[in-house]
Formats: sequence, C-alpha cells, structure tokens
Amino acid sequence: MTSETEVQIGKKGISPEFLEDLEKRFKKYQNKIMKIRVLKNARENKGDVKEYAKEIKSFLGEKFTYKIIGFSIFMRKWRKARVV
Repeated sequence: MTSETEVQIGKKGISPEFLEDLEKRFKKYQNKIMKIRVLKNARENKGDVKEYAKEIKSFLGEKFTYKIIGFSIFMRKWRKARVV
C-alpha cells in the first residue's frame, strides 16, 4: 500500500481533523480501501480498536464497511449503502 492509503491513529485518538482528513483522502485519491493503523499509545486493548472503527464508520456513513485485522482497521467504500 502507498502512503495515501494508510493513516495512523496516535495518542490523540480520533479528532474531528482526523475524520475530515480521512474523508478527504477517500475523495481525493478515489480509494476503495484505506488502512488505518492504531498505534500502541492510542489503545489499551483490542476493544479500543473496535470502538475506533465504529466511530469512523458512523462519521463516514452507510457506504463504508470495516474489517479489523490485528490492530489495523481496513475501511472499504462501496458504491451503494451496505446492509450489515
């Protein structure tokens, strides 16, 4: 993956600026999949990663789904809203 498709969540966690940047990256680079790495100083356990994923998805909308592998979140954009 290139740097345009990978972002990190650090000790500040998820801020409004982070969410806006993520949204812009999906639009600018026309990516369908974005890898979000959750760094050690942003989490205490794997449950924190799941909470981050839910928060990001609720911000981005119904056209997005996520998959968690380890301490990484893979966000995928679809053409139409997905029913989970």
